[in-house]
Amino acid sequence: MNLAENNVIHFKNISKKKDGIFANFKVKALHNGVIVSASISVDISSCSLDPHQDTMEKIIEECAKRGLKELKKVDFEFEAPFEVSDQYLGVAQLG
Repeated sequence: MNLAENNVIHFKNISKKKDGIFANFKVKALHNGVIVSASISVDISSCSLDPHQDTMEKIIEECAKRGLKELKKVDFEFEAPFEVSDQYLGVAQLG
């Protein structure tokens, strides 16, 4: 089954880094002809979770909820050597 058609957050793994323990997810979504793919890493301490006391299922679920909540708040910007403006959108030039 194609994940892009299901709009799901897929759990990848738990990783330990020097600055914390992170739950890692892969997000794939299809909406209005746009396919979105992203990786999310959530510091479990930001969800007030303890890896020694909380179950793996609880850690994964709470981190997924937190990651999705924060992803929805993000305002993305283009990173390009040029300014994207309306005059160029929808215009193709060959040559």
